[in-house]
Amino acid sequence: MAYTFTKSKELFKRATKVIPQGVYGHFNSAPTIPGSYPYFVAKAKGSHFWDVDGNEYIDYVCAYGPMILGYAHDRIDEAFAKQARNGTATMPPSTLLIELAEKMVEVNDCADWAMFAKNGADTTSWATVLARGYKRRNKIVLANSGYHGTQPWAGTNHTGITPTDRSDIIMVPFGDLAAFQRVVEENRGQIAGAMFTPYHHPVFEPQVLPAPGFWQGMRRICDENDIVLIIDDVRAGWRLDIKGSAHYFGFKPDLACYCKAIANGYPISALVGTEKMRMVASKAFQTGSYWNNSPEMAAALACIDEMQKIDAAGICSARGAQLRKGLEECAASHGLQFKMSGPNAIPFMHFTNEHNFKRAQLFCKECSLRGVYFLWHHNMFISAAHTEADIQKTIDVADQAFKIVKEQFGG
Repeated sequence: MAYTFTKSKELFKRATKVIPQGVYGHFNSAPTIPGSYPYFVAKAKGSHFWDVDGNEYIDYVCAYGPMILGYAHDRIDEAFAKQARNGTATMPPSTLLIELAEKMVEVNDCADWAMFAKNGADTTSWATVLARGYKRRNKIVLANSGYHGTQPWAGTNHTGITPTDRSDIIMVPFGDLAAFQRVVEENRGQIAGAMFTPYHHPVFEPQVLPAPGFWQGMRRICDENDIVLIIDDVRAGWRLDIKGSAHYFGFKPDLACYCKAIANGYPISALVGTEKMRMVASKAFQTGSYWNNSPEMAAALACIDEMQKIDAAGICSARGAQLRKGLEECAASHGLQFKMSGPNAIPFMHFTNEHNFKRAQLFCKECSLRGVYFLWHHNMFISAAHTEADIQKTIDVADQAFKIVKEQFGG
C-alpha cells in the first residue's frame, strides 16, 4: 500500500496557526521534501514508529539520539512510572540523586563526581562556566561547524545572536592540533577551556574521526597551559562505549557532557568531572526547577543498567556495521558513488560526487515512502532495538531507492 500523508498535512496546517513553523526545532525533512515524510507520530515501539496516517517506519533517527534501547521499553518505562507514583518535582531531592551520581562515577572512568540537569545544552553551558571559573579566564575554543546546543555562545542560532555573545569564542578546525597550539600561543593565559565533540559530527557534512594521537595531544597542550579540556558527549555518549567516548578514544577529559541516550528518551542530562574540577563545581550556582526530578533518574538508572547488561554499544556497532556494508555494497552495485562516514553506531551517509544533496534527498524520500526513516542532512542513530531483520529490510528498501537515484541522476 502506498504511503500517504493526508492527516499529517491537515495537522501541520492546524499547527501553523498556533505554533511558529508548525513543527519547530530540529530541521524537519517533511517540509523540505513534501509528500514523502510524516509530520506527526501516533505511536512508537522498539525500533519502529507509526505516523498519524498509519504508515510504519524503521526509525534511524531515534529522536535524534535519545532512543537507544527501543521505544516504549517496558523496564525503563516501569522504572519511571513507579517513581512518579512517589512524587516527581520534589525539593529536597530523592535519594536517587545519590544513586545516579554513584552510578555515573562507577561507569564513567573520567568521573569523580556528577551533577544533573535536563538538556544537553544545560551541561555544555555549565561546562563553560566551570572552565571559566577554574582559572578565572574568559576564552573558550570550539571546532568549526561543531554543535553544542542552540544557546548564543554556541553559534548555531541564525537570528538574534550579537557579536558580544561570541566575543570570547575562538574557532579552530576539528582535529588540527597545530591550529589549536597556535591559538593557545596567541592567547597565552586567556583560554579557559576547549570543548570538542569526541569526533566531528556536523550536519550537512561527512563525519571526521580523530587522527591517532589527536586527543592525547589535546590533553598534553591543555595540561601545559592550565586549560580545561571538555568533551561534549551529548550525541555520541553510550553508543560508542558505556564508559564514555573519551574512554573509546583513549583519553580523560576534565569535564564530560551527557544527555540523549542516558535515560532512553526521558529528559535528563549529566555533567561529570575530575577531582580537580570539584571545588569550582561546588561554587558555581547552576540549577533548574526540574533538575532534581526523580522519575527521570529512575529511568536513567534502569537504562544504564540495561545498557551494561546487554552491551548496547556493542549491539549498536554490530548492527551499524551490517547496515554500512549493505548500503555501500548496494549503492556500488548500481554504479553510485556513496559512502558512510563516522562510527558504525552513528554513521552519516552521503553521495560523494555531489554537494547539493539532490541525490541524498531523493534517496531518503524513496526510503521513507517504503517505510525506512532516514534524514539526508544529519547522521543516523543505530539502537540496540534494531534487529538483523530490520537491517536486511532496510537494505532491500535501499536497493529500490538506489535504483531510482541511478535512473534520475546517473552515477
